[in-house]
Amino acid sequence: MIERIDHIGIAVRSIAEGRRFYEALGLTVERIEDVPQEGVRVAMIRCGESWIELLEPLSEDSHVGKFLEKRGPGIHHLCLASDDVRTDDEHLRDSGFERMRPAPTLGAGGCWVQFVHPKSAGGVLVELSEEGPHPPAPSPGPPEHALPGRGGD
Repeated sequence: MIERIDHIGIAVRSIAEGRRFYEALGLTVERIEDVPQEGVRVAMIRCGESWIELLEPLSEDSHVGKFLEKRGPGIHHLCLASDDVRTDDEHLRDSGFERMRPAPTLGAGGCWVQFVHPKSAGGVLVELSEEGPHPPAPSPGPPEHALPGRGGD
């Protein structure tokens, strides 16, 4: 079940540059982490009970790198907190919604994540995330769709 908005992912060319705005508002970067399987470095900024996630590409050919090349900096995705991402994923699959991967995978902070294709979510790349850390899962096999620049291109 979806519990709340977990975070808004914002693509930036540089975390060092992107964080300046949020710090000027009195917010603080609480952690920075590389997520090599996604090709990004993320900075997590607490904002009330939610987060702002700055996404810096680790390479130009990463999903976020391609997003930046095509669209420039800006909102990349909306993440919803789930208390059971596997059940939510199955429900979406059974209801005909297009997901980006055949099954949830590990993301930043050891959370289980699944992405919903923007074609199925009103043009928005939606991430479902279940708090971690969790032990690694067996590889689900190849992705149904590679995460493109913004999930739908």
